[in-house]
Amino acid sequence: MAKKQTIFSGVGPSGNLHLGNYLGAIKNWLELQNQYNCIFCVVDHHAITVKQKPTVLREKILEVAKIYLACGIDPKKAIIFIQSHVKEHTELAWILGTLTKVAEMERMTQYKDKISRKKSANIGLLSYPILMACDILLYDTNLVPVGADQTQHLEFARMIAKRFNTIFGETFVVPEQYTVELSSRIMGLDDPLKKMSKSADNPNNYIALTDSPDVIRKKFKKAVTDSGGEIKYSQSKLAIMNLMDIYQSLTGDSIKAIEKKYQGKGYADFKNDLAEIVIDYLKPLQSKLEDLNKDPDYVKEILKEGADQARKLASKKLTEVKEKMGYVEF
Repeated sequence: MAKKQTIFSGVGPSGNLHLGNYLGAIKNWLELQNQYNCIFCVVDHHAITVKQKPTVLREKILEVAKIYLACGIDPKKAIIFIQSHVKEHTELAWILGTLTKVAEMERMTQYKDKISRKKSANIGLLSYPILMACDILLYDTNLVPVGADQTQHLEFARMIAKRFNTIFGETFVVPEQYTVELSSRIMGLDDPLKKMSKSADNPNNYIALTDSPDVIRKKFKKAVTDSGGEIKYSQSKLAIMNLMDIYQSLTGDSIKAIEKKYQGKGYADFKNDLAEIVIDYLKPLQSKLEDLNKDPDYVKEILKEGADQARKLASKKLTEVKEKMGYVEF
């Protein structure tokens, strides 16, 4: 019997997890955990590349973990842990950083985009892809579910794995990208040219997974639409295309069926219906989240057990890396 492949993925505890995060990532994890060895991480080290309030960061770290569980990630099927609880991530980041050229980091699109909008950038922001590579490589990850905005970072992980293997011998599995075409890129409600983002300045950009029904209705009412009022899936109507993608992802209805259903109806009818679909879809998740908020010790115990499991795997890989490089290990 063939060995199950390993999948690694993580979400940062900054901003508010939203419908785009769910449809583009977490929803797909629910099926993946039945087919693969899955490792899902709360990547708290990545969050501090921008300034965080300690009380808020602490709250958000646990919130992300609770959302994983509320969405249906099963700790009996997958490993769930907090990145900073496994110190091998940062130790390997130092090691692989010595094999990385500064110019390789400076070429990263996200880094260039961020510094173009800031006066300065910290070293963490520059070296972010190295730590992301370590997150992946420590666990002999075969597949990484990432969106288009993270493809370049995954390519770096593949490259640095190959570089280490060439210099020191076969050590790291070279990961492949796992992409789900449908819903892999949900765009903002305020701008169909920009991805729905939990760090967006405009809260009307996204539907947070914790938004109340009234807030969801208001956000869809304010969602931008295209000229004309026809509900049609077309590259010339990017705003309505995005809303139809959300509709299809949550209902399973085909695009043709959606177009037929709303033939002769306008944007207001469509957006009102979509708001109610989202509200109903999120009800079970929000209910589970309320239950988890009442039992914080349960969540912490799952995270402790997950960190123990992850640490065993990461420690083994890091020991192998250090032995091959010439470190003294007792």
